[in-house]
Amino acid sequence: MRPLRPAPADPVPALRQAALELGFDAVGFAPADGDPVWGERLAAFLAAGRHGAMGWLADTAERRARPTAMWPDAVSAIVVAMNYGPEADPLATLAQPDRATVSVYARNRDYHDVLKVRLRVLARFIHQTWGAEVKLFVDTAPLMEKPLAAAAGLGWQGKHTNLVARSHGSWLFLGSVLTTLAIPPDPPEQDHCGSCSACLDICPTSAFPAPYQLDARRCISYLTIEHAGPIPEELRPLMGNRIYGCDDCLAVCPWNKFARATPHEALTARADLGAPRLGDLATLDDAGFRQHFSGSPIKRIGRARFIRNVAIAVGNSGLAALLPTAARLAEDADPVVADAGAWALKRLQTTA
Repeated sequence: MRPLRPAPADPVPALRQAALELGFDAVGFAPADGDPVWGERLAAFLAAGRHGAMGWLADTAERRARPTAMWPDAVSAIVVAMNYGPEADPLATLAQPDRATVSVYARNRDYHDVLKVRLRVLARFIHQTWGAEVKLFVDTAPLMEKPLAAAAGLGWQGKHTNLVARSHGSWLFLGSVLTTLAIPPDPPEQDHCGSCSACLDICPTSAFPAPYQLDARRCISYLTIEHAGPIPEELRPLMGNRIYGCDDCLAVCPWNKFARATPHEALTARADLGAPRLGDLATLDDAGFRQHFSGSPIKRIGRARFIRNVAIAVGNSGLAALLPTAARLAEDADPVVADAGAWALKRLQTTA
């Protein structure tokens, strides 16, 4: 397809302007061939079994190692980011035992949908202006977006393995467009963690064997979202009231002093997800769960996994008022929920 209008000789200014006008808060450019070290680190992670039950990581490891392994014709990567920074301390609810703590990223609309709408427009602009082929991604394909974002200058992967940006702290959603268009790359961001170990020290379950290494099998985000069966009993007391994800290592990062609350309404926390009552969440049946979390990323884990997490938080509450809730969950038709409910009931009977 021929361009619809004369294409700028240097695509960078036009692409940067287009991305910012679409509502993205940051944009950077990187070569699509990636760095061999990405695949080496992934292979070591998988060899150690630290991916847990996420078999899809191993199944796609070869394609995931570098973008061009997935699409050999790709020349450049455009990485965009949207700020989802919270308005208040995301860890405040950890001190409220009758409430649930939901990860900041899941307190409103599913970010996949929010980013994809804008990415499609950006991809269409590239195709129509330069005649280049494009493929877009938002965390749903074998593309390692965090190292790609670092290569594009958006931030660096901190000691907790997540992206940290000097201007946005920990709170960035990422999306990518791979294209056959040759785009001059931005310089990669350097690591600015220094001697800080705050993210490692705060982890409730000691999920970091070493700086820049994660064992997903101990990560509360993995346990509450990706892990489908019963959660190991030795980890349950460490989860507190975290029922979907965990923000501890993100929230404690000193670079958040430069972060600001998200300007995007779709990413601003819903009032009912800022500090929901455990007792209310525990009453949701399947239909109520699906209705309550319509349009939310929480919906994808299903009612059973979610109520399992709620049951564990009930057991960790130490509140006698939640004993009837635990007893009811112990009789749930789903065996995983019933197991967590029985554990919660026994724990409350000895701690409440």
